[in-house]
Amino acid sequence: MRRIAILIGSLLVLFVSIVQTLSVLAAEEDVIAFAVVSEIPKDRTRVPAKVAIEGTVTDMKLLASDRILSNLAWKQLEFCHALKLEGLTTPEGFRVHTVRAIDSAMLPMVLQGFAGDCLLKKALEVAPFAD
Repeated sequence: MRRIAILIGSLLVLFVSIVQTLSVLAAEEDVIAFAVVSEIPKDRTRVPAKVAIEGTVTDMKLLASDRILSNLAWKQLEFCHALKLEGLTTPEGFRVHTVRAIDSAMLPMVLQGFAGDCLLKKALEVAPFAD
């Protein structure tokens, strides 16, 4: 009787450890990314941007959930805004879990050239309207 209890206990421990291992492998970890909005956002749920992940810059869509849409930084999103993001890379784009608006000087070097060009372009478009 005692051997059966030990066997059942061992099988239970083995089963629990396998389930935990599989759940860790299946769960995807959030990635930190930096982004510069590359076009005027027409649809707030799919914003085109230049995104830097681990030193590589790609054109992606930033995909926002309802929680992100209510974020003040996301509501005021404009062309050339610099962002620090956490989320997951998907085939459709970058699924945003958290967002922070940052100064473009805080961007990684691979994005600073694009951010500078973007800000110059924006300034030249606005300058003719200022007296």
